[in-house]
Amino acid sequence: MDQLASLLGYEFVQNAVAAGFVIALLSGAVSRFVVARDMSFGVHALAELGFTGAAASVLAGLPPVLGLLGGSGITALFIGALGVRARGRDTVVGVTLAFGLGLGVLFITLYPRYASQAFAILFGTITGVSRSDVALLVGIAVVTLAALAVVYRPLMFATVDPEVAEARGVPVGALGVVFLLVMAAAVAEAVQVVGVLLILTLMITPGAAAERLTPRPGRSILYSTLIALASTLGGIALALVLNAPVSVFVTSLSFLFYLVARFVLGPALRRREARGA
Repeated sequence: MDQLASLLGYEFVQNAVAAGFVIALLSGAVSRFVVARDMSFGVHALAELGFTGAAASVLAGLPPVLGLLGGSGITALFIGALGVRARGRDTVVGVTLAFGLGLGVLFITLYPRYASQAFAILFGTITGVSRSDVALLVGIAVVTLAALAVVYRPLMFATVDPEVAEARGVPVGALGVVFLLVMAAAVAEAVQVVGVLLILTLMITPGAAAERLTPRPGRSILYSTLIALASTLGGIALALVLNAPVSVFVTSLSFLFYLVARFVLGPALRRREARGA
């Protein structure tokens, strides 16, 4: 504990904690919708195509974060335009993912030097963020969470029962595209912690664990956010103390929370509700 307290005096540690907090807050809120809308494969595609955008930015001499946001956003629009509905979405995602990965390999091959910035996105670079990076992450999170708050009620309706929502006049297709853009922003932020290869940790596991704890939408989003915060901040703390990669501990803690929610707390809560009924 004393070692961790002394480390908090360093600016890079403060930046890592601040960035982790912001990223976990956004990821936890979005994760519950990702699970409810069955878009796990979409998360993977957005992350992989974000890497392609980052590689293109490195090739063009631009910050890789801009390419990460651009690649994820363009992919979200493309998937939304061609396959919003679940029946055709996975096919569109698979086709887009294969094409995007090919482009990413091409951009890395064309880069004349070792593309360390692009490769770092594969595994996460939370301890390397600067104050300006934190400010950018906060700005993205504020805009994204505001957009999610605006569409929360119709999005929840369209998530629970899309046919009835469409019959009631809810723009299900437009909401699907909006949520894909929200998800793209969340993916671009979460990559800073766990990297492209482990993105499912923050974008799916917290929501999947919260789903086991309560069927209430608002409460499940709260639980998902708390699990994401505990996994991210706990992972950063353990990584600093043990001098190991952050992604290892974030993924391990997240998986542990899921196991506890599924096999311990979830059954206990259901038994309690059954007795109350």
